[in-house]
Amino acid sequence: MVRLGTGIGWRPEIADAVERMPGVDWVEAVAENVCPGHLPESLLRLRERGVTVVPHGVSLGLGGAERPDEGRLTALAERAEALGSPLVTEHIAFVRAGGALTASPRLEAGHLLPVPRTRDALDVLCENVRIAQDALPVPLAVENIAALFSWPGEEMTEGQFLYELADRTGVRLLIDVANLHTNHVNRGEDPAKALAELPLEALAYVHVAGGFERDGVWHDSHAHPVPRPVLDILTDLASRVSPPGVLLERDENFPAPEELERELDTIREALTTGGAERTEALPQPGRAVTPPEPVRTEARAVPEAPAPVRERLALEQTALLSALVAGTPAPEGFDRVRLGVQARALAAKRADVVAKVAPELPVILGEGYRPAFLAYAQRHPMTGGYRQDALDFAGRLLAEERPAEAGARAELREWWQERSGPKPHSRRPGVRLARATRRVLLRR
Repeated sequence: MVRLGTGIGWRPEIADAVERMPGVDWVEAVAENVCPGHLPESLLRLRERGVTVVPHGVSLGLGGAERPDEGRLTALAERAEALGSPLVTEHIAFVRAGGALTASPRLEAGHLLPVPRTRDALDVLCENVRIAQDALPVPLAVENIAALFSWPGEEMTEGQFLYELADRTGVRLLIDVANLHTNHVNRGEDPAKALAELPLEALAYVHVAGGFERDGVWHDSHAHPVPRPVLDILTDLASRVSPPGVLLERDENFPAPEELERELDTIREALTTGGAERTEALPQPGRAVTPPEPVRTEARAVPEAPAPVRERLALEQTALLSALVAGTPAPEGFDRVRLGVQARALAAKRADVVAKVAPELPVILGEGYRPAFLAYAQRHPMTGGYRQDALDFAGRLLAEERPAEAGARAELREWWQERSGPKPHSRRPGVRLARATRRVLLRR
């Protein structure tokens, strides 16, 4: 596996700062936010300087009951080729449920949700990973995710689950030490035990990120400084193996560039400390040590998951997701309080992303945007992407003759018609000027 070094997550909001940042060996870009035919100039300049760019997918849903979507796999492959990437990464998660396997409407989570650590889920995941590996032009690495709740009846620990996955498929692992900390707080899982069980020879690289704790629940926000417990887990990992790469993730609430650089320096210090401990722990000459049995990292055939296994998993995931986004009763065995926390987190994230995808909506609705969207989300689960969600939300408000202020309602109707009609409005300057003038008059 290629040695990546120290990197940072590339985001448009900090693109200029990342370009000027010293000691950045590579960057990671969210795959769905990159268009292969129109790569951001910042990424092109970084590539010209020899900085490696890795696309990081968030919507494939490898842990879902259905086989990976061919269109999404093709899109991920195109981004890897356009960026000249040595590998691509995705998550061990499910992001949608319902559909043909359950004869029910498809539901979208809009976020990464944990798969049950069961033999059924592992069989499905292994086949899905192999389908993805066959479709991608470069190696695939998959990431452990953070979770607010646990599945009842799990049969394996996280380390055992990941070991089996890597051994059966040869897939590489992207280990997020912040997620290990999240699962320690939320699920009582020992990060040191998880590291001891992981097949570290399959490690592709490491994620480091911040979060916050509220009411005994850790939220993996990617919007706060990296806390000391996460750095301690990174040091522990580095004391066991030399990571091929380490990357700082930050998705919002971006600090000054100098603070990001200090966080990178702190990460390097944790790696150095762990590396020194690893050197001290090396066996002395003449001392016999039995190495752990390595996982197999070559490609191999993986049997198909039987149809009944996929159907059982589909029913379980659909029942859970419906409870989280559609208000149905929580499935038996789940912590209802934790599911409530997760449901509110999903709705809040949905509101935030829709505000980014359709920034006109918070402008038109003002302070009423967020409460209106959260109320809408409680009754209307997302069935498509975020852009469709924005249109559905606006359409629902208009159907209810909202907002109450006539000018804002007219402006919202024009926004909705322009994006959801059979054809877009004219882009001719004269027509655009007339529409802009009408909007100004409506506001008055």
